[in-house]
Amino acid sequence: MAHGNNSKEKVVYVGDSRVRKGNGFITPPDYTSYPGKSEAFIPNFLLKEWMVGVVVLVGFLVLTIAEPAPLWFPANPSASIIPMPDWYFLFLYQYLKLPYASGDYVVLGVIGVSGVAFGSLLLAPFLDTGKERRFYRRPIASSLMLLSLIACVYLTNSAWHHYKEEMAASGQIPENIQREEKAAENKAKGLPTTSANQQKEIAIVDKEDPAMESYKKAGCITCHAADMKGAAGPSLRGVGDKHNKEDILKIIKEGYEGKMPAMYDSAIAAGLTDKDIDHLAEWLSKQKAEQ
Repeated sequence: MAHGNNSKEKVVYVGDSRVRKGNGFITPPDYTSYPGKSEAFIPNFLLKEWMVGVVVLVGFLVLTIAEPAPLWFPANPSASIIPMPDWYFLFLYQYLKLPYASGDYVVLGVIGVSGVAFGSLLLAPFLDTGKERRFYRRPIASSLMLLSLIACVYLTNSAWHHYKEEMAASGQIPENIQREEKAAENKAKGLPTTSANQQKEIAIVDKEDPAMESYKKAGCITCHAADMKGAAGPSLRGVGDKHNKEDILKIIKEGYEGKMPAMYDSAIAAGLTDKDIDHLAEWLSKQKAEQ
């Protein structure tokens, strides 16, 4: 058959030209006519697609349960912060800082340049009509793709470095660093290191016991807080799961691994007796998590 409008091109017949064109509707063969090469869309093909989707969904659910996303700190309206978008918007964030995309040229930057980029994507299928699909034989399309990729990487990297410079200049600590420091502090206190997977809070056992007053009077609240959740020292809630009465008495009299000084003399000076200290150690040994 001839191609295009070239009347001098040699006409090549494909097949037997003597076969007459049939009249009427020709029913296409059913998929059963091609055993092993085709299948019914419903339910055979669609069922396999559904099964793949279910496996992917279950995989995502397992990942989210195994490693929950950490929650950020509660919002503080009075805090002085430097706004920072998510990483996949950093290149746009940096682009809007450029001189021709901000200030007096904000309309040009937001609508003009963005409109040209979006319009180019819409017109790309109509402008690039070549049959070649190998990227190295499509110099214009490939060059535009590489330039766009380089621009995104460059703007993203610039935005991140600019953000760190701004934080250092203002004396602020990035929130990811704050979270890491808070997690290390909570770990030292025996508290949960993430807000995404909170453990059940351990309650104070026998809060009305007179030993609670001895605990405060001896000055334990200075390091372990009045609620026993810890301050400069670790939390004492659940301490009975780690130390028995004798261990706690020894810690009070001798200190603990260089991290805690001996508190016996200061407790006696505060007005406690040996009986009070013994009872305090017994009460602390009862501070255990609910089984």
